Amino acid sequence: MEFLTHAAAAFTLVNVAVAITGLLIGIVLGALPGLSSTFSCAVMLPVTFTMAPVTALIFLGTVYMGSTYGGAFAAILVNTPGTPQSISTTFDGFPMAQRGEGGMALSIACISSVVGGLIGIFAFLWLAPPLAKIALLFGPAEYFWLALFGLTIIASLSEGNLLKGLISGFLGLLLSQIGISVVSGDARFTYETTALIGGIPIIPATIGLLCLPVVIDLMADSGHHLEAPKDSGDSQIRPATQAVWRQKFNLLRSSVIGTVIGIIPAAGGAVASLVAYAEAQRAAPKAEQYGKGAPGGIVASESANNATVGSGLVPTFVLGIPGTPTDAVILGAMLVHGVQIGPKLFTEHGDVVYTFVAGMLFATVMMLPIGLLLGRYIYFVVVKTPKTFLVPMVALMTLIGAFAIQNNYHDVVLMLCLGVAGWLLSRFGFPTPPIVLGLLLGPIAEQGFAQSVMIGEAKGDIFGMFFGNTVSQILVATIVAAVALPPLVRSYSASYHRVVPDAAE
Repeated sequence: MEFLTHAAAAFTLVNVAVAITGLLIGIVLGALPGLSSTFSCAVMLPVTFTMAPVTALIFLGTVYMGSTYGGAFAAILVNTPGTPQSISTTFDGFPMAQRGEGGMALSIACISSVVGGLIGIFAFLWLAPPLAKIALLFGPAEYFWLALFGLTIIASLSEGNLLKGLISGFLGLLLSQIGISVVSGDARFTYETTALIGGIPIIPATIGLLCLPVVIDLMADSGHHLEAPKDSGDSQIRPATQAVWRQKFNLLRSSVIGTVIGIIPAAGGAVASLVAYAEAQRAAPKAEQYGKGAPGGIVASESANNATVGSGLVPTFVLGIPGTPTDAVILGAMLVHGVQIGPKLFTEHGDVVYTFVAGMLFATVMMLPIGLLLGRYIYFVVVKTPKTFLVPMVALMTLIGAFAIQNNYHDVVLMLCLGVAGWLLSRFGFPTPPIVLGLLLGPIAEQGFAQSVMIGEAKGDIFGMFFGNTVSQILVATIVAAVALPPLVRSYSASYHRVVPDAAE
């Protein structure tokens, strides 16, 4: 097998050292609120210019993998997603940390990340050509239905109040309309303000809506932010492994969801983790525990977002279409080093590709001991850090994270405004995660809808454009099932619990 022929080159002293260094840098940068995987890879890109092509790819790939997992640290310990991919990790990770089970939550996140990452990389290795063909099946209509399916997650993020959750989601869609139209190029809702021409950037918005309210709550609450760790002298590896094993079907399903969504350009780990979380909650026997510290929520989120790291490289390597902004950075590095992208990549540059994959596999396996060790010590540091030091540090990181992406102080102002608005909305019971989801999926839905309508008008068959394709029909059926099944299941469960006591009597 050609892979085994070139895999040994990944285990040279230089490549091993680069892989471990990239993993450590990625975890540290990902753990800082707001510093996304894109930022982590972009800021490390100049370092690779003096490296050999395969060494540069291994370095950027391991930074990508490490930062994706690193986002779980801030998500679990201070309820601020280190990266957008970790948004859904906060739902159950922070409640576990509040109960004194932060070490357990971090261990679950680490194990799930490793499993999901391995599945995504193996999918890239073995299924790249077939998965690339699946990606080509997605046209404008399919992207519209995919975005609409993502919006059904709002029901899972609404914390028991679907109406307020939908209002928050549509508020996010409204925010996504600010700026230059993705179709017509018209300026909308900018009010002659140059800062709004580019729209609402997703990173500052995520920091503002999800991180800043946490900082405000930390300042408003005089108590300690986390409970003291339970059984602090014992290792959390065995109970965490047992918890993940009990969620093995959830782990596999979420990894597959992340793998499939990862190969679809513009979807990415944030969408994958939210979709996987929603499906895990729908399939769980005790769905009401989700959002209150259920290990299954962490398993779903972390396995899905790490699975997208490997599978997201499929369209990048095979088609030259970066699936995410982070993949675009890696694509740029490949072009800088003279590696030509396209169908002949695996034949003309097979040594580079397969050595890179072997290096990623090694780094993913190494993420288990490194992640468990870092998680244990970082947890104790955060628990013991007084609020007088922790709150200013988190607040500073939110400011740096909002500013660092575009080096624009307007993003900081925008983050602060959205953060205060999100905190006020949360006081009245309107959840902020659906706002982020609507902002994330709004441009995808709008562009897919507008392009489908224009193509349908040109063909004289708008209905067929939206419903004539097999992929579209599958997605529509999935949307209907996602909306209709949860109420039916709850209704059946309520009827069953009413009937069973009567029968017992």
